[in-house]
Amino acid sequence: MADVPSPLAAFVVAEIRRARGGAGMTQETFGRGAGFSASHVSAVEGGTRALTMDFIKGADRALKTGGLFERLVASVGAPSWFLPWLDAERAARQLRLFEPLLVPGLLQTENYARVVMRLNDLMSATEVDQQVSTRMDRQKILTGENPPQLVAVLDESALRRTGDGFSGIMAEQIAHLVAMAELPHVHVHVIPAATGLHIGLSGPFALARSADGGWVGHLENQLGGVVADSKDDVASLLAKWEGVRNEALPRRQSIDLMKEVESHHGPQWRPVAQVQP
Repeated sequence: MADVPSPLAAFVVAEIRRARGGAGMTQETFGRGAGFSASHVSAVEGGTRALTMDFIKGADRALKTGGLFERLVASVGAPSWFLPWLDAERAARQLRLFEPLLVPGLLQTENYARVVMRLNDLMSATEVDQQVSTRMDRQKILTGENPPQLVAVLDESALRRTGDGFSGIMAEQIAHLVAMAELPHVHVHVIPAATGLHIGLSGPFALARSADGGWVGHLENQLGGVVADSKDDVASLLAKWEGVRNEALPRRQSIDLMKEVESHHGPQWRPVAQVQP
């Protein structure tokens, strides 16, 4: 599992150590609950061994926090501009996502997400691993006890985008989209290539509706992102949403198109360990 980068790691280790002490647990008893030896716990707390997500999950188990430290790393490790949207996303009863070029983050596979993250050559391997882990953690809202309704619209070009060594990962990604689209609370719609120009080509956006009925929007760009919560901005995004949704195929036809595109990408990517000799 990926190491947690500094200075976040130092902060989380200090909080885990403080919680362990507050619970009256020695390193040995804590380690038994977390699944690590006392020497491993000592090394992490002393800063001579890297803090990993496995250790953090073990700490949550040992301290019975309900996943507090894992959520802390996911939240604090995210860019500051993204935190307001994360809060809106987690509290949402309805989500509306539009992507003209990529598969929406909440519907990405780990392999697809990793490829997308690696396109930024300014990110280290550790940073890529952390960002992928955070993205996978965000997706848990779709499989919890009371998931939001999610409606995603994407352009057919996002499904057909490929490259050297990428076809198998794209096939796996589309198969995942199809599987998610079969869930009762997830709807995936595709704007067919024959549509040509449409309002959504100006860029991706997302909308979240809270339990009290209020909408919040989010837009990303090359430098970060911005939350749109003013009445006029939200109204504009809702109008654009109606535009892209009206261009998209119905649910079943979208699934059929995704399956057709998947077949053109060839066999799904599988780890070497899964490939039979």
